[in-house]
Amino acid sequence: MPVPPYDESHQSPWYIFMNDRYQSPLSERYASKEMQYIFSPDKKFRTWRKLWIALAETEMELGLPVTQEQIDELKAQQDEINYDVAKQREKEVRHDVMSHVYAYGVQCPKAKGIIHLGATSCYVGDNTDIIVMTEALALVRKKLVNVIAELAKFADRYKDQPTLAFTHFQPAQPTTVGKRATLWMHELVMDLEDLDYVAGSIRLLGSKGTTGTQASFLELFDGDMDKVRKLDPMIAEKLGYPGCYPVSGQTYSRKVDSRVLNILAGIAQSAHKFSNDIRLLQHLKEIEEPFEKSQIGSSAMAYKRNPMRSERIASLSNYVMSDVMNPMLVASTQWFERTLDDSANKRLSIPEGFLAIDGILDLYLNVVDGLVVYPKVIEKHMMAELPFMATENIMMDAVKAGGDRQELHERIRELSMEAGRNVKENGMDNNLLELIAADPAFNLSLDELKQNMDPKKYVGCAPAQVEIYLDEMIRPLLSANQDVLGMTAEINV
Repeated sequence: MPVPPYDESHQSPWYIFMNDRYQSPLSERYASKEMQYIFSPDKKFRTWRKLWIALAETEMELGLPVTQEQIDELKAQQDEINYDVAKQREKEVRHDVMSHVYAYGVQCPKAKGIIHLGATSCYVGDNTDIIVMTEALALVRKKLVNVIAELAKFADRYKDQPTLAFTHFQPAQPTTVGKRATLWMHELVMDLEDLDYVAGSIRLLGSKGTTGTQASFLELFDGDMDKVRKLDPMIAEKLGYPGCYPVSGQTYSRKVDSRVLNILAGIAQSAHKFSNDIRLLQHLKEIEEPFEKSQIGSSAMAYKRNPMRSERIASLSNYVMSDVMNPMLVASTQWFERTLDDSANKRLSIPEGFLAIDGILDLYLNVVDGLVVYPKVIEKHMMAELPFMATENIMMDAVKAGGDRQELHERIRELSMEAGRNVKENGMDNNLLELIAADPAFNLSLDELKQNMDPKKYVGCAPAQVEIYLDEMIRPLLSANQDVLGMTAEINV
């Protein structure tokens, strides 16, 4: 079917529902409204006005001919953005910053002459990017802490539940369901530590001028270097930041974007690992992600319960991990004090990286909150493999009963191979215990052998490790972040 031509009147139902243009799945399907607003045009332009007010106030305080009346006028119109005027002006001048300077001036005739005084476009553009990323990181952090909190509840609940551990996805010495959850948690804690470090190091660009030399401000202040030096710290304080980067070209170093996206990619790695484990466990029917009453698992196979949310985590995580390449390329190819080949890329890679990780964390929280554990299936799988894992204990009991360790070791090896063949080639249950009981070299009855079949004997320190980890690492972390706990996540699809 041919696509109808674009019609600005938007009168037909086709256009009312916006089906005539591409819409980002990150906005329509995955990211929260809160994260979407942080990267919205409205948020950007309101931040521009905050920055212009902070600049004007600071310039007044440092002695430039800016009046309190002008400041008051700017503040009075701060939130009443005349978008129609700015849009029309941009059609004429082809410059978004100057269009909004003009529109603000239309609303503030007394102050229009001092708006953006001495500044370049990067004063509002780059400082806003920093502010937006900082707020987005705060939301990511909040969700990350809540996922950790939910995993902590899960780990505590199942700290004593023995389960087969796997190396190479082959059955290995048992662990507990709760201990495995601490592995997922530990990676998220590392991500949180990285996030806090990077977020704590972020500074504003400040007012650095066209090449970072602050020449325009030195001129404004009649060569008074002391006043120029005070400008950036005073602006930063007004905006709630500890300071500005001490040196820059026209822009802040694009390595900042790279460092931030690396944090998101790290979270994506951890989430992907978790989603892989859940998908494998769901295949084993040991643990399942939430499945709603009316949810359809497959269009063809009505009985299926596909791990769709975990698969979506993996899919979005792949996107974020690949997205981190964008700011790396941008940072490494900037020329001297700046080039503009960063702009289009930044407009895509930074917001969409955050929108994707926001969706990932909502999915992660939703999955953990509704995980279903099937202890009977876990026990069945455990008991099918446990005789192999109990052979060391069995051998020690046989030695106590008078056997020779070296001879018994060889017999257990031979009998284990026989039992393994029975399972794999003949489809039998594991009959290793019966084979050992029938071998006079061991001098042990089947009942005596079965006494070694308590899975809890083989989980080592796992339950204690969970409790120690929760007590020493997680509970203090959650206590320190009590103010952000209590989130739940509703997913769109």
